[in-house]
Amino acid sequence: MALSPGDPNSYSRPDKVIVDHIHLDLEVDFSRQVLSGHVLLSLTKVDKEADVVILDVNKLDIHSIKDEATGASLEYEVGSPSCCGEKLEIKLPSSGVALKIRVSYTTSPSCSALQWLTPEQTAGKKHPYVFSQCQAIHCRSMVPCQDSPGVKAPYSAVITAPAELTVLMSAVRGDIEPAKTGVDKKLFHFTQKVPIQSYLIAIAVGALESRKIGPRSHVWSEAEFVDKAAFDFSETETMLKTAEDLCGPYVWGIYDILVLPPSFPFGGMENPCLTFATPTLLSGDKSNADVIAHEIAHSWTGNLVTNVNFEHFWLNEGFTVFTERKIIGRMHGEPSRHFSAILRWKDLEEAVMKNLGETNPLTALVPNLAGVDPDDAFSLVPYEKGSTFLWYLEDLVGGGAVFEPFLKAYYAKFAYKSIDSEAFKSYFLEYFSSNEEVKKIDWNTWFNSPGMPIYRPKFDDSLAKDCWELAEKWQKLDPSKELPPKQEFEAFSPDQKQEFLGTLINAPPLEHSKLEAMASLYDLFNSSNVEIEFRWIRLGLKAKWEPSVAPALVLATVQGRMKFVRPLFRDVYAWPEKRQEAIDTYMAHKGEMMHVCAEMVAKDLHITS
Repeated sequence: MALSPGDPNSYSRPDKVIVDHIHLDLEVDFSRQVLSGHVLLSLTKVDKEADVVILDVNKLDIHSIKDEATGASLEYEVGSPSCCGEKLEIKLPSSGVALKIRVSYTTSPSCSALQWLTPEQTAGKKHPYVFSQCQAIHCRSMVPCQDSPGVKAPYSAVITAPAELTVLMSAVRGDIEPAKTGVDKKLFHFTQKVPIQSYLIAIAVGALESRKIGPRSHVWSEAEFVDKAAFDFSETETMLKTAEDLCGPYVWGIYDILVLPPSFPFGGMENPCLTFATPTLLSGDKSNADVIAHEIAHSWTGNLVTNVNFEHFWLNEGFTVFTERKIIGRMHGEPSRHFSAILRWKDLEEAVMKNLGETNPLTALVPNLAGVDPDDAFSLVPYEKGSTFLWYLEDLVGGGAVFEPFLKAYYAKFAYKSIDSEAFKSYFLEYFSSNEEVKKIDWNTWFNSPGMPIYRPKFDDSLAKDCWELAEKWQKLDPSKELPPKQEFEAFSPDQKQEFLGTLINAPPLEHSKLEAMASLYDLFNSSNVEIEFRWIRLGLKAKWEPSVAPALVLATVQGRMKFVRPLFRDVYAWPEKRQEAIDTYMAHKGEMMHVCAEMVAKDLHITS
């Protein structure tokens, strides 16, 4: 079945008929693990001769489709499944350019957008929980829609849920009222007036509490984590104001954060008005709060100005990483911005040179995703290679004082729009038309060639040198003799500890005696910072050190953040004697993972269903 000419991962044809508004009226059914109700879609015929509208769906049980104006049933057909779900083709009434259709449906219990948790899987152990993750193309398993980032529409919702639970969405909260269907249920109302792409529709339902952390922000979570989250994310308003200085006015009204259960597969998700965050960010020292700076930056880079499809994902993520580091630099000093980039450069090298391969076409900044599920293409490349490209452009045109005003103008020009890389290129060249340096840019190589970036910024490495020096000491020392002073490591910031361990991971494997001495001296198995724990375990796995295996498989299963889960499973799998242990652990725990995480790990472990 042909996909949209504007999006290789969507069947929709917004060039013929486009969705202008979405209204959801759904009930949360924990007993069946489904959402059930209807969606009211407001449509406009772009082509006045169009007689069908095409939507994306995935395993939805469609009950009926009706013309809202007349109540008449509309003919429809669901196509065959593919990697991009199914095509829903609906015959439209012959009259009128503006239409409303009501699709009544129920999601599948295996809906890839939703994670259903039993009470036993939550922190409180008393109530069930459900949350969504719609990026990249999972919204179609939750809502019949034009599931392409090239289509933006405002939405509203009325959600029926158990009265003892709280419903949150990526929208402004409205009234809460008793449901007419029973005293044990409530109706939760939401409005999102800013047009958004479908993957930003988000819902979470659970036993949630909130704490106010700023004039426009609350943090939400289960009661067991809410105070800890309020502390770690207490700088949210400062980050917001810094982002506004860099990017322009914040248009979304509120900025709340929801700390989800551990199975959430990402560090954060930039759902407007309600950032989703992993509990692995809660370190007790605010050291992982840079992820919140990243999600705040998305309020402009991705949510306001959006990639037209996932081949141009770097326009979302490269800009966001670049802006996140600008926020860090303004809050903590320019060396901190550089050090953040140094820290992730090693991760990019691993992704490109080891995991994907430097000739893999998916390591291009603008890959071809025809016939490819965007989840399969997900990597650090659009994040770090994209950010490096922007760093290169900034250096080329004369630095931040010249480049930052361009970025603010870019966000203003393309606000509320979805664009491709050529639109960015054209505007950049227009803005800097009098700058002779821009003639040097090899756009084709940057956009289309695989491999590492062709430019490495001249990073300020002042915060990294001590990390490298201590790593060199450990490589050279005899652990039976004098060890480095414990204070050297303890004086490091959490990021510096990560760089120290990352440097050793990229070096030849350490002798087991050195790992034993390091574990004892620095108490690394008991780190409260999961980023440090993760790197420490990987250092041991690289050396095939037995004490690392059990902690690796525990960390890979007690939380579901793919940044940690996938490398840990890959590392254990790469140890031939431990390979079956990795497979057995995955098989025992895959039911606890969100769909995208379980799918990706299965591929990492070469498990075919």
